[in-house]
Amino acid sequence: GNIQITITTLRENDTDIYVADVQVSSVEYLKTALAKDMFGRNIKQTTSDMASAHDAILAINGDYYGFRDDGFVIRNGVLYRNTVSSGTDALVIGSDGTLSAVSESSTSAQSLLDGGAWQVLSFGPVLIDDGQISVNTSTEVDKSMTSNPRTAIGMISPLHYVFVVSDGRTSESAGLSLYQLAQVLQEQGCTFAYNLDGGGSSTMWFNGSAVNNPTDGHSSGEREVSDIVYIG
Repeated sequence: GNIQITITTLRENDTDIYVADVQVSSVEYLKTALAKDMFGRNIKQTTSDMASAHDAILAINGDYYGFRDDGFVIRNGVLYRNTVSSGTDALVIGSDGTLSAVSESSTSAQSLLDGGAWQVLSFGPVLIDDGQISVNTSTEVDKSMTSNPRTAIGMISPLHYVFVVSDGRTSESAGLSLYQLAQVLQEQGCTFAYNLDGGGSSTMWFNGSAVNNPTDGHSSGEREVSDIVYIG
C-alpha cells in the first residue's frame, strides 16, 4: 500500500522508451545508493548490482557523480560533497517529496541540507519547469550526440513520479534528443522533470532484471556507474 509502480513501453521517434509511473506514501521510499556503498572518485557498479544489493523494486542510474570532482551530492539525507559545479542546476528532492532545481552557484549543499533536502543530484538540464518544456531542439549535454539513450526523473505531484529511460544508438532505437525526452515527460503529465546521466549509463531495472537494452553504441550491456535512484 506504500508503493505503486506501473511500467509501460512507448515507441516514439524510432525509439523504445520505458516509463515507470511511481506513487509512494513517503519520500523515504525514494532512495539512492552509491556503488559498493562507498563515496569516492571512480567507484563503480552496475545499476543491477546496486539495485539487487539494496532490495530495490525499481531503479535507474543516477548522475554518475564519481566521474568529476564538483557538483553537490546529498544522498538519503547525508551530505557527501559541497563543491559547486558552475553553471549547473542541481536536482533537489525535498523531505515533502517535491522535486525542484536550484543553481549551485547561488547556494550551498549545506544550506540545502539544512532546508530539508533528502536527495541532491547534479547533472541536468531541467527538462520541464512549471509544466512547460524548458529545453529547445538544440539543447544538449556537453560531449553528447543529439540522439542518445536517456534517463530522467519527473514529478506529476509530490510523491507521484515518472522515471523514463530510452534506448538508443542501435539499429532498433535511434535515441532521443533532450527536447524529445522532455516531450515524453510532458505527455506523462509532469510538472517538473530533470535529465540524469544518459548514453551507456541509461538503465532501468525492475523486479530483478533490466527493462531496457543498455548500450554505449559499441557494446551491449550495462555500464558501471557511481550511483542509482531507486524505489524500495
